[in-house]
Amino acid sequence: MGRCYDECRPSLPSLSPPTCRLGVLAALLLASPAHATPSSDELVRQARAHEAAREDDVAVRRYMEALELDATAEDAWLGLGALRLRLGEPAEAERVYDAALQRVPLLRRAVAGRARALWAQSKHAQAETDLDAYATATSDPTALRELATWYGTDGRSPAQLATWRRLLELAIRTGDPAAEHEARRMVRALVILTDGADPASSPAQLDPIRRALAQIARRGG
Repeated sequence: MGRCYDECRPSLPSLSPPTCRLGVLAALLLASPAHATPSSDELVRQARAHEAAREDDVAVRRYMEALELDATAEDAWLGLGALRLRLGEPAEAERVYDAALQRVPLLRRAVAGRARALWAQSKHAQAETDLDAYATATSDPTALRELATWYGTDGRSPAQLATWRRLLELAIRTGDPAAEHEARRMVRALVILTDGADPASSPAQLDPIRRALAQIARRGG
């Protein structure tokens, strides 16, 4: 104790030995942030900032560094997958979402992300299965609308009709008049379009009214 006091006296002549120790500790604490390892949350924040600046290579590295620190960092997995998809790398995005679900099985948004990655690779059946599972688990109207649009793109009008009926039920349950009005309009159009037919028995040639309804259905409204 006396030695510490003696060593500190030239620069801090008025400090007592306990104050000397506190001063040294405070100096160490103040200096430590410059040498501290960033947390996974901080690395994700940096990655998003680099994305906003269109520094995508750096953003990828930051997301990867975050995952090296914490393999269950949900925002890092989701951010990396979305970035890969935005960069036009859907196969890589699919691998990211697969890895995310292996480490965080209940990460539902990774299922939706994987669905979009699959759709971008023209793996439509798998994509629709994933997005349907996500929409069922979360009752997300945005996902249901996207799913209905996918069914319309694939010419699966009965499946599209069933999805819009789910949207109508959801709108009624949540008390959303605008969404209910849209869903009722789409259901009416799709009922006329499908006329009770399944995809295998739908006529190859539609009359003008059905063609117009099909265009409305494909657009989602």
